[in-house]
Amino acid sequence: MATLYQHFLESGSVSTDTRNITRGGIFFALTGPSFNGNAFAQKAIEAGASLAVIDQEQYKGPNTYLVDNVLIALQDLAREHRKHLKCPVIGLTGSNGKTTVKELLASVLKTSYQTAYTRGNLNNHIGVPLTLLSFPIDTQMAIVEMGANHRKEIEFLCSISQPSHGLITNFGKAHLEGFGGIEGVIAGKSELYQYLRESNGRVVFNADDPIMTDKTEGIQGYSFGEKSTANWVTKGVSENGYAGIEVEETSIRSHLLGDFQITNLGYAYAIGSIFNVSIENIKKGIESYIPQNNRAQFKATQSNTLLLDAYNANPSSTEASLQSFHTTEMNHPKWVILGDMFELGEYAQQEHQKMIGLAESMTFERVLCVGSHYHQCSSSLDNISTFETKEKLRTWLEENGPKGKAILLKGSRGMALETLVDVL
Repeated sequence: MATLYQHFLESGSVSTDTRNITRGGIFFALTGPSFNGNAFAQKAIEAGASLAVIDQEQYKGPNTYLVDNVLIALQDLAREHRKHLKCPVIGLTGSNGKTTVKELLASVLKTSYQTAYTRGNLNNHIGVPLTLLSFPIDTQMAIVEMGANHRKEIEFLCSISQPSHGLITNFGKAHLEGFGGIEGVIAGKSELYQYLRESNGRVVFNADDPIMTDKTEGIQGYSFGEKSTANWVTKGVSENGYAGIEVEETSIRSHLLGDFQITNLGYAYAIGSIFNVSIENIKKGIESYIPQNNRAQFKATQSNTLLLDAYNANPSSTEASLQSFHTTEMNHPKWVILGDMFELGEYAQQEHQKMIGLAESMTFERVLCVGSHYHQCSSSLDNISTFETKEKLRTWLEENGPKGKAILLKGSRGMALETLVDVL
């Protein structure tokens, strides 16, 4: 590993895709069920890679580096690099809001430090190593997002990222199939707490959440919230549906829609305070962040105003989105398009029916639900329709094109509801 790490320090970058080779970088020839990266080793070198890490001897040649397992080598290289990072590493996970919190933290910390953080959604057993290896050695603050859909995954990602500080955004009904229910979700996400407990790390948590208060017992940490026992008392506020907080006699307003975002702002404030970012810069960091990439992103079309929240969905996040959209004042009649929520296993049908029931209790002009799970649900209301496929919904929208509406789109990533924007 010492030889490979030295080469990494000299090359400065790694890649697992020949289409994204940086000249002089290292190519890791990952193998999966339907591809063999070893077969592309020579192509990577021809594209400018200085070294191709392989695990099949028949592909050995000039500028190749043979290991027992390419994925393990990538993960071990990331562990080695982590040892050389002398900055705080903030690890974060949770059922909902991970990426939003990560972006908020980065926006706040960048006002005062050279900050490196997870780009996009690189938060799994491949993404976390790639994230760490993208951090310059002189990074002053590092933020690593960690995702999981089963037990022991956060534990493993902590062994790679070795966070000095950590937070869990929330415990919600996400990946119920892999975790085996909400108790499994809580246990799985709390593996981050356990790592911090054992490594003498620091935790940041929401003092208003009794589960978090219980699970962080015995860990050195910091809390925020409306309870007087919190280290920082933060009061949540809402203006025209947009979340804000008041703290230190300062009002901070965000571009994030929904009261459920108040906790995310609390995390950004707390992390900034821990690392002595001034209240002025915390305010600047939070207020300058504008959501993108289909995450609670407003988008105006020629006909309608869209709230595109189609990056992902689970029962907890869908409920929060519906509640927020329902209570937010809009100048147009409200429509909702809901796409199936994935990875719910035996809970799938009951959770989709619950979302239908919730929508029935609200005053939306029309609710359109799409996907095999929603199509099996029932509703007694005429304004709620279900479609088995996105193609059938598209046809309906083309024939009944809404105009002058405010439309929320919420569904799992695999539903790709953003592909409907052109008919809205």
